Amino acid sequence: MTTTAAPTTRFRRRSLTALAKAEWLQFRRNKTLVYMATLFPVGIPVAIYLIAMREAAPTMATAAVTFELLALLVLLFVQYYSVLSMVTTRRSEGVLKRLRTGEAADWQIQLAPAVPGAVVTIVSAVLVTAVVYGTGTPAPVNPLAIALALVGGVVLFSLLALATSAVTKNAEAAQITSLPVMTIAMLGVASIRKVLPDRLADLADWTPFAAVSDLMSLGASGKLATSSTADVALDFAGTCTELGRPFATLAIWTVLALALTRTSFRWDDRG
Repeated sequence: MTTTAAPTTRFRRRSLTALAKAEWLQFRRNKTLVYMATLFPVGIPVAIYLIAMREAAPTMATAAVTFELLALLVLLFVQYYSVLSMVTTRRSEGVLKRLRTGEAADWQIQLAPAVPGAVVTIVSAVLVTAVVYGTGTPAPVNPLAIALALVGGVVLFSLLALATSAVTKNAEAAQITSLPVMTIAMLGVASIRKVLPDRLADLADWTPFAAVSDLMSLGASGKLATSSTADVALDFAGTCTELGRPFATLAIWTVLALALTRTSFRWDDRG
């Protein structure tokens, strides 16, 4: 058993690596995706941050808003939309069905389209972090919370994209079928949750992006995203105790998205 397990594992890793490289190449060739992935996630948060700096000295609250905007743009318009578009295109071209006849496992075929967006997410986060903290913003209270928000967000929105692909006929239709997920995600933005009626705000706190927003804010400023400016910022230990609800929200949505993907994902347009 030992003599066959190692070669099989290495072979599967090579399959995943090859698929990821191929998806990255296709991602680079799509000018629209490249444009969205390079200009929006980095350019807009950095521009707003620099404008805010002209009005006052950089603060943790400014950093929290900047990171929330980064997460919104990179998770929705890069990770989610790129995976949805690429998977739908591969299915309509018959690529997914042909790949299943090869050596790659189903989960590897589904995972590969998420790699380009994940790489862009990491690079964007590094660039924005360098600008924010390189210009004098106080250090984040809990960097682990920020990392958890990005990693959890990448996983969740990739699964949501795979689930959405089941009702998406082609890449053009993705502009319509992606709207429900994007709308629900937008409800989780802190500035929107703050102006919603209490009952709606409570529901919005359990939306996917609300969890990412709260984790980002806790990590950058020591406060939940919807906290008022008068609330006292927590220290590292205090933020760890507040991670429960946003982490649970991410976990619940991830499990639901995974279950939906497993039951509804289509490998062929005819089935």
